[in-house]
Amino acid sequence: MSDVIQLTRKDFVSDQTVRWCPGCGDYAILAQMQKVMPELGIPREKIVFISGIGCSSRFPYYMNTYGIHSIHGRAPTLATGLKLANPDLTVFVITGDGDGLSIGGNHLLHAMRRNVDIKIILFNNRIYGLTKGQYSPTSEPGTKTKSSPMGTLEQAFNPISVALGAECTFVARTVDVEQKHMADILLRAAQHKGTSFVEIFQNCLIFNDGTWAPVTDKDVKDDNRVILEHGKPLIFGKNRDKGIRIGRDLQPEVVSLDEVDESELLVHDEHAESPNLAFMLSRMSYPRYPVPIGVFRDVDHLTYEEGVRKQIAEATRKRGAGTLQALFRADDIWTVRSHDGHNGHHEVEHPLFTMAE
Repeated sequence: MSDVIQLTRKDFVSDQTVRWCPGCGDYAILAQMQKVMPELGIPREKIVFISGIGCSSRFPYYMNTYGIHSIHGRAPTLATGLKLANPDLTVFVITGDGDGLSIGGNHLLHAMRRNVDIKIILFNNRIYGLTKGQYSPTSEPGTKTKSSPMGTLEQAFNPISVALGAECTFVARTVDVEQKHMADILLRAAQHKGTSFVEIFQNCLIFNDGTWAPVTDKDVKDDNRVILEHGKPLIFGKNRDKGIRIGRDLQPEVVSLDEVDESELLVHDEHAESPNLAFMLSRMSYPRYPVPIGVFRDVDHLTYEEGVRKQIAEATRKRGAGTLQALFRADDIWTVRSHDGHNGHHEVEHPLFTMAE
């Protein structure tokens, strides 16, 4: 008998009615996630989806696996604890640009720098959709919304740059309308050992329609984005006639292949230990540069839970298994003496300390 788990997409479709606005990019993301899950060969009872607050955070209801709909921004925290408690689980964090990069920014950063073996999928529509159209941490400067009627003043977060700055070991970007590309990225993220971070350009039809139009509209997208492929030069354009090379100022430079030989172009290396190249690519943005999509970084490091288990094993080897009672009575036991001014004092025994009343 084969040990391979035979599941289909239907096995991952829950009985809950999907409630997003008609035309929302979330539908496409959900469909590709459900399509990818059977390829992992993991039983549904060993998969958990955890979310915070926002339109994207309804996701766990629609996956026929275990799930937690948690509080605003704290999904990475719950995911970290769950993975440490049960390393055999495959844990996904579903978040958005508002949930993950505002109140949840600190939790997101530390999960990535620890390299906890969780998969973080961030839906980026550059707006707060659930609360009806306020600007978010990824809204472009000058964006006029209900909470910024004169235009936003803050510099927008670049989620890929943030992930690379936190030393995340798998960092990628895809687009909600590119179904095959998105499925490939989600599968690779799920199979990575360590923290995976995937930014998905997602359209909010109601409050920020067309925010990613330069890289999604069929007539212009090929000229405004470059697909990252490991070991291949950065070539783009509808006619594949443009490329990226490093200029004399050590900055990326768009060149025409009619004038420059392909051998001069920058070759992508997603496995480079240093994130320098990936970070430079993450800073490329429309309209000056084509927007990169694909895998920016994919490296192997010790995961946080593996490190914790090694420390526990080493401590056990040196000091024995120990007991909870021994821990209670170990070290740091002291006596606190207090005088009541009348009858002196008397002491009360306690497992941790001796307290005088």
